[in-house]
Amino acid sequence: MFLFREAAMSDEDAIFELARHLNSLNLPPERPYIHELLQRSLASFRGSPDFDPTRRFLFVLEGDDGQVVGTSMIHAQHGDTDEPHVFFRVIQEERYADLRVTPNSEVHDVHMTHTMLYLGQTYDGPTELGGLVLRPELRHHPDKLGRLLSLARFVFLSSHRGWFRDRLLAELLPPLVQGPGGTTRSPLWDALGHKFTGLSYQEADRLSRFNKEFIWRLFPTMPIHACLLPEGVQDIIGQVGPNTVGAKRLLESIGFQYSGRVDPFDGGPHYEADTDQVTIVRDTQGYAPVVGEPDPTAQPGIVAVTQDRAPHFRAVWTPAQAVFAADTPPGAPPTQVLVRREALQQLGVLAPGQDTPSPDARVLVALRPQRRYSDRVASVPPGARSPTGSLRLS
Repeated sequence: MFLFREAAMSDEDAIFELARHLNSLNLPPERPYIHELLQRSLASFRGSPDFDPTRRFLFVLEGDDGQVVGTSMIHAQHGDTDEPHVFFRVIQEERYADLRVTPNSEVHDVHMTHTMLYLGQTYDGPTELGGLVLRPELRHHPDKLGRLLSLARFVFLSSHRGWFRDRLLAELLPPLVQGPGGTTRSPLWDALGHKFTGLSYQEADRLSRFNKEFIWRLFPTMPIHACLLPEGVQDIIGQVGPNTVGAKRLLESIGFQYSGRVDPFDGGPHYEADTDQVTIVRDTQGYAPVVGEPDPTAQPGIVAVTQDRAPHFRAVWTPAQAVFAADTPPGAPPTQVLVRREALQQLGVLAPGQDTPSPDARVLVALRPQRRYSDRVASVPPGARSPTGSLRLS
């Protein structure tokens, strides 16, 4: 069983090897960057209850053998006075004219719609979800590890709601290409950003981790007509790459939508949602854990624990079944959840040889990551409606 947990300093070598193996923009293979990120993450988990925009939380996915196979992150606020959140607003503008080439020619109605890119920035940005990396050979694992790696963050966010903004952002990667020597290149950056900065895509990405001011200073402040870019470049603005389609669908299933903004480096779309309307944030519930085998019809979900010492957060994907305690008053919701022994041991709720969890043990449970029927019914044709999964009540 795979375990999603807070990253520790002891994970530095494993995370660096993962980064070096993948050479991903989401996790650059630079040891100083990873070391500083781990230090900031540890401090963030230990922080006070007050909101701090500089917090960054790094999580890892650990296999049965203890090997780190993936990472994901939450940045408490993406965009502040030290490092603004920079983006392109993608706006459709219409133009119309009656044209007569000669005095005696017919009038031609010309109606054009232009895609315009407006550079924008904010110093009061949303909470950002990023840094999602999973070993390629595990992307089609039967346990759907990318789902746990992505969605468990929302359970943590729900349990520490005051640490995060009222708006969430996920910047998705567009189609990218491999340049000479295997370097990653962005067609949009090559056609636009490089001409105004003189930087390669890799150089700009590295610089932007610490300073995005060069974008605002060097990019044109007037709107850019996308039709002046090569056709192949126009086509990728706001689109996701083939390896990001699954992540986009997963985000859409819990309430994220395209915001009409894209990344100025590569044109990748920005997906956003109101924090409290994300289904997992809204529906995560606390229960007293009970050791047992859930009913075969019980839906799997995210079961997690949070505590005031490291690791501050752990989560697994496992079947869970809400049940009523013997003393539950009539009409009251269930207060207990039936979870397999293996899962509770992974979470540290159940020690080896222990038959039952301690009386004060609590776990957080999130429903299966689908939008609830009530959320979808207004936008789905009647003939296509079907109920979504939920915890089975006994």
